[in-house]
Parts: sequence; structure tokens; C-alpha cells
Amino acid sequence: MSQQPAPSVVAPSNRIWTIPNVISFIRLLGVPLFLYLLLGPQNDVAAVIVLAVGGTTDWVDGFVARRMNSVSRLGELLDPFADRLYILATLIGFTVRGVVPYWLTGALLLRELVLGVALLVLRRHGYGPPPVHYVGKTGTFVLLAAFPVLLLAKAVPSIDWWAGPVGWGLAWWALGLYWAAGVLYLAQTAQLLRAARTAP
Repeated sequence: MSQQPAPSVVAPSNRIWTIPNVISFIRLLGVPLFLYLLLGPQNDVAAVIVLAVGGTTDWVDGFVARRMNSVSRLGELLDPFADRLYILATLIGFTVRGVVPYWLTGALLLRELVLGVALLVLRRHGYGPPPVHYVGKTGTFVLLAAFPVLLLAKAVPSIDWWAGPVGWGLAWWALGLYWAAGVLYLAQTAQLLRAARTAP
């Protein structure tokens, strides 16, 4: 059974050094810098800036790729990888610093674990990963927006009265979208597996 590629509006190229890919590489470099600022000198304001830039460029690289007709196969891998790495690094750092409770970290990581198992099952049957759904992409974007606000509320106690509720509102919204997208991906997985069983 052949791999089922995710559909794309623009046919992806094999180029490596494109502007969107450079943006994604820069995003990846921001992960260790963010963790150092958060866990080392605990410079929370600088960590907020790095995290906010990383979250903003999540949208920028995809927009530039479509506008400049420079969608690449590497970029299709780098973008979600950078998203996952930012989320994982932020969850670890925030949990260590006590910015978010363990239950939120567990709920987000459990979703990743469930989808990871589903992906392994799909690969075993010869399928590639299902296409990225806009619900999942929106959930990731909202989550990456919630993290800087939550850290800002902790870094600047005088604005916690509004930054805290805004950050937690975004976090709850993101968690709901995250799991809704997970259910959609599981439904796609089940549909593909049923089709594989009935195929001659």
C-alpha cells in the first residue's frame, strides 16, 4: 500500500534554502534560547519576547510560503516540528517554574501521545500522516498565543489581574480545539483503516 500524501494547494518543491524554511530554522533556534532565559537567569520578560516572536512566526512562514509560491517538502515537515518543539519546551519550562499546573501539561501531552500512536498505526498500514486540519492549526496558534500571556502575568504581577484571565481563557480555548482536532484526526485514521480492510 502506498503512502497517502497530504494535499497541498501549491505543489511542494525539494528546495531547502527558501525564505519560509529560514524562518522555521530561526524559530527552532529560539527554543533553546527561550529555555535558557526561563530556567537559567529567569529573565521572564525576555523569555516572553522570544516566545511571542516564535508564536508569531508560526503564521509568518506559512503565509510567506504561499505568497511566494515557495512551499517545500522540508517546510511541510519543519513547520509542525517547530510547533511541537515550542509547545513541548514551553510546557516543560512552565511546569518546572510553576506557571501552569500539571493537569494542563498532562492533558496536552496525552493528546500528543494518542495521535502519536495513531500515526504509528497508520504507518504500519502504509499510510502517511493525515492532512493538517484547520482546527488543529488554530488550536496550536491559540496555544502559542496563550503561553506568552501566562508568562507575562507571572513576570509582571501588576498586570496579572487582566493578563491571567486572558491567558487562561486562551489556554482553555486552545485545549478544547487541540482535543477537537485530535478527535478529527482519530476519525480520519479510523476511516483509512476501514478502507484498508475492505480494499481488495
